[in-house]
Amino acid sequence: MLSLFGFGDDGWSSMLLAATLTTLLLTVSALLIGAVFGGLVASAKLSSSRMLRGVAEGYSVIFRGIPELLIIYLFYFGSSGVLTEIGKWFGADGFIQLPPFFVGALAIGLISGSYQAEVYRAALLAIPRGQIEAGMAVGMPKGLILRHITIPQLFRLALPGLSNVWQMSLKDSALISVTGIVEIMRASQMAAGSTRQYFTFFVAGAVLYLVLTSFSNVLFNRAEERMNRSLARQPGSSK
Repeated sequence: MLSLFGFGDDGWSSMLLAATLTTLLLTVSALLIGAVFGGLVASAKLSSSRMLRGVAEGYSVIFRGIPELLIIYLFYFGSSGVLTEIGKWFGADGFIQLPPFFVGALAIGLISGSYQAEVYRAALLAIPRGQIEAGMAVGMPKGLILRHITIPQLFRLALPGLSNVWQMSLKDSALISVTGIVEIMRASQMAAGSTRQYFTFFVAGAVLYLVLTSFSNVLFNRAEERMNRSLARQPGSSK
């Protein structure tokens, strides 16, 4: 049994470790993509423009209402079909397919963005308006207010919510196995199918996910404590 998890020709540890790295890269990429779209959607939802608010609400409804696996199928297979048809208009011959990693990161990133948007919107609304007005009163430019007042507090207030979004995206990365990317889920399936040790390797995959989520919780908790140190030093703070 132990030989199955060795690094030799008969072991699967090398593949599992490589798959774990792929899972991390996929989740980080998705979180960054989601941060961009989430920030734009949050700004649109707080905009005075009814059209922008409508577009933002539509984005949230679509990517929070459709099952994640279906979105991945639509992006992976649907995008290839659309690109192939567009290529034919320009004289291209053959099937055009986007890289699975890019499609997977984009699909999960857009899903993540729909949840990050609510996190950022709530964080922006939680920033005391008086602090921004005080900055304007002393003549601070809008860019300076953004850098020194809005953004630092935004990340501090949004961090707990972003931790939940990260965990969700980390688990959603398992769905990308349908595109053929060898992440933890796909590697576990391949190892289990080759050795017929289904229980062993699926438990191993579960353990790897638990390790990643537990380590992520530690990092987010430490980051949250670090960001809250400034609050603890403020007069009248109970911390």
